[in-house]
Amino acid sequence: MTTYRARRTARTAALAAATAALALGLTACGGTDDGPKAAGGDHSTGSAQTRPASDGTGKGGTEQADNGGDSKAGSHSATVAGGTGKAASKGTTATAQQCRGDEMLVTTVHRFAGQQGDHLLITASNEGTKPCWVTSYPAVKLDGDVDSAALPHSKKDNPGGDKHITLQPGGKVYSAVNLFDYGSNNHTGRSFALALRGADGHEGPYYSVDAKGQKPQFSWNEADVLNWNTEKPYDF
Repeated sequence: MTTYRARRTARTAALAAATAALALGLTACGGTDDGPKAAGGDHSTGSAQTRPASDGTGKGGTEQADNGGDSKAGSHSATVAGGTGKAASKGTTATAQQCRGDEMLVTTVHRFAGQQGDHLLITASNEGTKPCWVTSYPAVKLDGDVDSAALPHSKKDNPGGDKHITLQPGGKVYSAVNLFDYGSNNHTGRSFALALRGADGHEGPYYSVDAKGQKPQFSWNEADVLNWNTEKPYDF
């Protein structure tokens, strides 16, 4: 009789131990169930913390805009044209207005005068306090004759003139007037009239630009114009 009770006691103890182990397992499973919820909460918290960190430091799209300003507007064309990325949501380059002639400093230098590659290098700088964009190629009328037709776009130019190139304050873009002088029956000048084009191709107000360089006077029988670019054309 004593032996039976001992065995029953041992079985009871074993059953209690198994029950305790099962309870512990359920507790662990319950902890696992709470784990994803906690992870989900951490994920949400992480997202909330990431956004202010990006906004507060001005990185992301704004950093691209700043870098573009350092490189004189080069890398902003894609950002503004596409209207995508954080720059658009931050209201920086995505909300840039078209550049105005009265806020631009435009200079020109006569290069390779009388040689192959004779041209007028045009440099336009954003003198305003906000980003602005240019597109296509400048409307140019040589020798300041505003009643004449603007020069045509160069057929040998690279494609991409429909892009918006965004200039941060102080940023620069370049174009060139190719001069073809056949030696007789040509025209001469020392200045020209320039206007910016809108996205629809229409010309804005014209402004007079005087040529500089060792030989500021230039001559031509025919001439054409290159698209605005972030790199200097004929930079050799």
